[in-house]
Amino acid sequence: MDLVALLPPFVVAVLLISASPGPAMLLIFRQAAFRGWRAAVPTVLGLEAGLYLWALAAGAGLAALVAASEVAFVVLRLVGAVFLVYLGIKAWRTVWRGRTGPGPAPADTDAPIAPPVSRGGWWTAFGEGTVVMLANPKAAFFMIAFYPQFVPASRPLFATTALLAAVQVLVETAFYLGLAAVVGRTGAWFRRPRVRRRVDAVSGGVLVALGLRLATTTR
Repeated sequence: MDLVALLPPFVVAVLLISASPGPAMLLIFRQAAFRGWRAAVPTVLGLEAGLYLWALAAGAGLAALVAASEVAFVVLRLVGAVFLVYLGIKAWRTVWRGRTGPGPAPADTDAPIAPPVSRGGWWTAFGEGTVVMLANPKAAFFMIAFYPQFVPASRPLFATTALLAAVQVLVETAFYLGLAAVVGRTGAWFRRPRVRRRVDAVSGGVLVALGLRLATTTR
């Protein structure tokens, strides 16, 4: 089947995958809710950069080597788990600081305006997104299982995989930024001190749980 004919089902599959809950969705949600749409942009770009690197690795056969190597699988699994737990604890620390800070604001006061994203904050968010994607060994298995279904036998594997990955990056970026825009519109509510503490507590717990799950996962 020609590559053009395979693009519609590929895009549908990408959208379904993008909409599934996970660390990526949670990171984007937190950034958009607490800091606005602009703050979610580097997180989305970091996640997509990591995804594209995994796709190139799959096209070059490196992802298959990672998936086949027990050592590489364990190392990536542990790095990813530790980083997710770190992000979860970071969210919990925000809750703790809010409770022990000098006089929390009443829940019914106007929420603070989201602070502008500094250059350092931009790269931190970008790095967090990239690490979350690259330090997930399941991404290697996903690329190995997903992309070959959409690469015609008559086309070069690496070049076609790179092209399909570019399409996936564009689709996911548009989807995630649209989601961030929707969440960002309700950001004033999320930034209320009491609401933010609750969201941080829940999201921190989810990130820690995802990290522990990744740490104990098997092939």
